[in-house]
Amino acid sequence: MDSICENHTKNEFISICVQDPMLHKEDIWHTYVDYEICLHTNSMCFRKKTSCVRRRYSEFVWLRHCLGQNALIIELPKLPSWNPFFSLRNVGQVSQRMDGLQEFLEIVLQTPLLLSDSRLHLFLQSDLNITKIEKCARGKTRYTVAEAIQRSNLDYHHRFEDKGSCDSDCESSSSSGLGLSVDTSVPSPSL
Repeated sequence: MDSICENHTKNEFISICVQDPMLHKEDIWHTYVDYEICLHTNSMCFRKKTSCVRRRYSEFVWLRHCLGQNALIIELPKLPSWNPFFSLRNVGQVSQRMDGLQEFLEIVLQTPLLLSDSRLHLFLQSDLNITKIEKCARGKTRYTVAEAIQRSNLDYHHRFEDKGSCDSDCESSSSSGLGLSVDTSVPSPSL
């Protein structure tokens, strides 16, 4: 019986890819870059087997802080350092940050203790903002964590399949080929 469980665990995979940086202009003074996070897995830890969400650097900082509250006995991986001179239009800096964010997530997803945090699952598989993630994780929303994940990003599922698989060793956009898209659309309301 133990060998059956061992074989199943060995065959499980979690593939994460941080890609497609997009520049957002909120107004003349406020711009930021967010990144698409694509997850593909057969792990029983995840409700959805494929998902894509967009997150910005400040949301990764929030996630690391949350994980640190629950994981006092383990050392969390570092995020790419905050740079006061970070330029949203500097392709090399954006690419380097994107690679660092992917490395952060890869290490987090290899740590079983962290996989039990519902905020991690909502961060990776829902389009909820940070405030709504906190409320949902505390049970203070009309929907459960599972419902929030299931209802999120239904249109992303088709885009993910069109792009093909994105393994954790995928080729991230290199500095030379990195193209920043600019989003001028109005964001759709979250749950």
